[in-house]
Amino acid sequence: MTQFNWICPYCNQHATITHENFSSDYHSFEKGNKDKALRLITNVIVCPNGACKEYSIDAYLFKEISIAGRSQKHGSPLLTWRLKPNSSAKPFPDYIPNVIISDYNEACLIRDLSPKASATLSRRCLQGIIRDYFGVVEKRLIDEINGIKDKMDPLTWEAIDAVRKIGNIGAHMEKDIDLIIDVEPEEAQLLIGLIEILLKDLYITRHERQKHLESIIGVATQKIEEKSNGSK
Repeated sequence: MTQFNWICPYCNQHATITHENFSSDYHSFEKGNKDKALRLITNVIVCPNGACKEYSIDAYLFKEISIAGRSQKHGSPLLTWRLKPNSSAKPFPDYIPNVIISDYNEACLIRDLSPKASATLSRRCLQGIIRDYFGVVEKRLIDEINGIKDKMDPLTWEAIDAVRKIGNIGAHMEKDIDLIIDVEPEEAQLLIGLIEILLKDLYITRHERQKHLESIIGVATQKIEEKSNGSK
């Protein structure tokens, strides 16, 4: 029986997926192609959240082999496609500056197609966060990162600096952020993951804190007004 945990890429809600909202099918073919027998598998998940009900579609191409007269997929996928949504970008609130979200979304969209361009967009997104949230503006990104060292908790700052040091990204991150460098998809994903953490820990946490404090002030103001009106 199909059952697994899942996070909806549209509403960001956690859900347990079962056969009621999951569908998988495959198409086997050869037709004289150079790779011989292949199997294309498509998976569809429908979000069980009644306020969402969006669906995601993914496809995977495998080698196909025959064992005991039965055909089955073999090995790891030769190719994978995220058809809907077309990237792994997570939804973020609209109070985060659009230029930052735009760079983040594009970095996710081209992560596998062009990891080096994705990494460049993520670094630019990181710079946008540092400038917008912390108000630190320097000529080089490394100087801006150093400029926020005393403005955040040590662990988060060390994570930012650690990502800066990864592979070829680390070799060039202190230079012009528009420089295109050679990186691997895994390295590009590390940068994307860092951006997601910062957006949540900085913007969303600040917004929720402000809402909570405003609610407290609002309740206190209401009580004072009620007391004042009652004493008249």
